[in-house]
Amino acid sequence: MKYCGFDGCQVKIERGTYCKEHALRRKNKAKKSAYHHENKPFYRTQAWRDVSDFVYEREGGCCQRCGRFVFGRQAHRHHVVPIKKNDMLKLDPNNIRLLCPTCHVIEENETDEKKVFPSYFD
Repeated sequence: MKYCGFDGCQVKIERGTYCKEHALRRKNKAKKSAYHHENKPFYRTQAWRDVSDFVYEREGGCCQRCGRFVFGRQAHRHHVVPIKKNDMLKLDPNNIRLLCPTCHVIEENETDEKKVFPSYFD
C-alpha cells in the first residue's frame, strides 16, 4: 500500500498513482483546454483552411501585433470576435488576425473593447 500521489492526500491505495477522487479530478482537468474543443471539427474544414491560408498570405507571414515572421504551427490565426460570441464571423477574413504564440496569449487575455477598437486605445 502507498499514499495517493496528489499533494497532501492521505488516502492509501493498492495500485495506480492516485486515489479515486483525485484520479477523477485529473481526468476531467485533462479534457479542458484553452483551445476550444467544441470548435475542433470546424478547424478541420476546407473552408477554414482556405480562409486561414488567405489571412496568412494577406499578412505576408508576419504577426500583426509585433511584426515577427511566423510559419507552421507558430502562425496562429486569432478570431477578434470569438466564435462562441458570434458564429457568423468565423469565416470572415476581417475578423481573423495572424499572430505569433506570444502575442496570441496577450490578445486572448485583453478586454473586448481593446480587441474591437485597437487604434482607439493606442
